[in-house]
Amino acid sequence: MKKLFIALVAVFALGTANAQIQDLGVRIGGGQGFGTELSAMWGMGGNRLETDLGWHSDDGFTGIELAGIYQWKGDIGSGFNWFAGVGARLAIWSYDAAGVDSDFALALAGQAGIEYNFDAIPIQLTLDIRPCFWLTPSTDFHWGDIALGIRYRF
Repeated sequence: MKKLFIALVAVFALGTANAQIQDLGVRIGGGQGFGTELSAMWGMGGNRLETDLGWHSDDGFTGIELAGIYQWKGDIGSGFNWFAGVGARLAIWSYDAAGVDSDFALALAGQAGIEYNFDAIPIQLTLDIRPCFWLTPSTDFHWGDIALGIRYRF
């Protein structure tokens, strides 16, 4: 499973090689157990790719997650935009409370939200939800958590 994870990360990295970074910051509260995530938006024509890297370590649980969501966006007006997209989430974790338990997880993910881009300062605020359908280690649907994104716009 670790080889599959590394191969998927490599394919993901090659896919963003021609994209240009637009925004960089954090996504808070939407990691479904992975907490705050480092977040980047990559310009791809009129659309974009959001990549998030989350890490969590607490009470014997240690995990790392990578999410990539291809997004379409539209103008609402007055600095607001809507966005929606589809993508994938990859996670590896270990839980060592009652013995060693580690696993790899893969999910199909969706995302929908709104964003506000300030005119006076290069800051973007987003509010979104990211439901997902976990394919491994077992199939399970999760509605996702609402997350707040704060990013610097380049």
